[in-house]
Amino acid sequence: MNEEQKQQEMGTGGDFEAQLRGLLAEDAYTIRPSSAPYPAIRRQGTVERRRRVAAAGAVLMTLAAVPVGAYALVGGDTGGDTAAPTPSFSATQPTAAPTPAPSASPSGPARPATDGQLLDGITFEQATEGLEKCLAYDRGHQGIKGKTDLGSADGYRIILAMKSTGDSNAPGDGMFVVAVKEKPQQTRLICRIKDGEAQGINTSVGADGPPDAGPVMADINGGKLYQQSFLDRGNWKLPFRWGAIGRAEPSVARVTVSYGDATSQAVLDHGWFVASGVLNQQVSAAPHIKGYDADGELVYDSDQDKGYQKTLP
Repeated sequence: MNEEQKQQEMGTGGDFEAQLRGLLAEDAYTIRPSSAPYPAIRRQGTVERRRRVAAAGAVLMTLAAVPVGAYALVGGDTGGDTAAPTPSFSATQPTAAPTPAPSASPSGPARPATDGQLLDGITFEQATEGLEKCLAYDRGHQGIKGKTDLGSADGYRIILAMKSTGDSNAPGDGMFVVAVKEKPQQTRLICRIKDGEAQGINTSVGADGPPDAGPVMADINGGKLYQQSFLDRGNWKLPFRWGAIGRAEPSVARVTVSYGDATSQAVLDHGWFVASGVLNQQVSAAPHIKGYDADGELVYDSDQDKGYQKTLP
């Protein structure tokens, strides 16, 4: 091989070596890449953290919008926080309203319209007991022919209870009980109680009066309440508690009863008038009764009533 051929061969070899070195350099870059772009990675991490913070803030805002105790934060294994519903409880439990006890059914007689019709310290309970004794007394005499059953006490209304002053015909003090009822027929009874026992009973049944009866009608047997026995004429026991009773129509608004030197304003009680007072002197004239309408006009005067006994026997 001449020198020229050697130089050509070396020249060719030099180009190959240069090419080989270039290929090795490219392979080295492929096997060992360039360092990671740190600024880009840092930016990506910052964005991710901001996203997580924003998501957590949204959860807290949601919790603030619901009632306290409705939700609770539950920590998960992944480190994330999620909202889970939990039951809500009231601080107090509702209390059931108490059921009212059933009221007892009424029994016994009705009370008078005013407490002033129970006189001389007699209580309603005492008057009721007296009425029941009177009715029992009446039932004990049912053998009398044509006698009407007076019924039980719960059908009556007590309109007067007062002290009874003993006289020659009925010695010893006691008390009178006056009661009335409207059904099944109008009934009025006057009963005297002494020493805890019924001593006698007077009754009237039916509402029929005389044809010329006025709007006020004194009870035909009411004298038992305002006079002592004719055996004691001029020798009454004083002071003397008296009473006067009778019927009054609805058109009558006021009734007065004058007896001795005093005038009593009567109580109107379900169609009956009831008056009372105390005498401190002997009298000979019966109570003077007057009735007035709502305008104050006189509609009845016992002095003008032909059927009324104006003097005492």
